[in-house]
Amino acid sequence: MRTLTIISALAALLPTSAVAEKKLALKDLPPAVQTTIQGELKGAEIKNIGKETEHGVAQYEVETMLGGKHRDFNVDTKGKLLVVEEETTIDSIPAAARAAILKKVADGKLGMVELFMRDGETMYEAAYTGRNGKKHEVLVKADGTETRD
Repeated sequence: MRTLTIISALAALLPTSAVAEKKLALKDLPPAVQTTIQGELKGAEIKNIGKETEHGVAQYEVETMLGGKHRDFNVDTKGKLLVVEEETTIDSIPAAARAAILKKVADGKLGMVELFMRDGETMYEAAYTGRNGKKHEVLVKADGTETRD
């Protein structure tokens, strides 16, 4: 009984933002956003649409799946495409980017690799688990230079 009371007390302390948001549907979004999303689907299935604010910009994050690969993109509230993240393989990215990622991963375990396109620039993002078991991400330019999101 004491454990239940402690769990209930801890749950009451959780911020309301920890509660799952209502799932957004394409039809509920502004028309310009719908148009951009439909143009970016390219036959993919929408898995989830969420609304977030990133770097002070309100935007919709659209998670899709096509041919077993993830392809996610963000669209601002006026319909402008901001970011595209597309799952790829380590072998398909430029040699300098591949080398930089593999050096960072070292003897850890490489996870998902994605093309990361923003403002006309293509970068490469990789998730990996370090030797110590901690999860990390690295973002590099085509020339292998590490950068930040």
